[in-house]
Amino acid sequence: MSSSGSLLREARLRAALSQGELGERVGKDRAQIARWERDANSPPYETLRTLVRACGFDLSTELITYDESPNERIDAVRELSPQDRLARMVKRREAGETT
Repeated sequence: MSSSGSLLREARLRAALSQGELGERVGKDRAQIARWERDANSPPYETLRTLVRACGFDLSTELITYDESPNERIDAVRELSPQDRLARMVKRREAGETT
């Protein structure tokens, strides 16, 4: 998952804007843009949305059901030794499994 700072930086770079140029578009100081991008502090959601829109993008927000299963699979594999992980992978490939 991306932080607000990484989202802001990606939007600004895609728009080919400097921090100062983005700051001018939204009436914020370049130093404040830099702090947000470094995640030194986080802008309120509506401010982040305004910043991203000034770069020509928008944020999509929606509620989705959280799926814990990928974390459970990772935790199960993490407990295996490297040799056991390799043996498990070979066995699954031989059985034709892809996940």
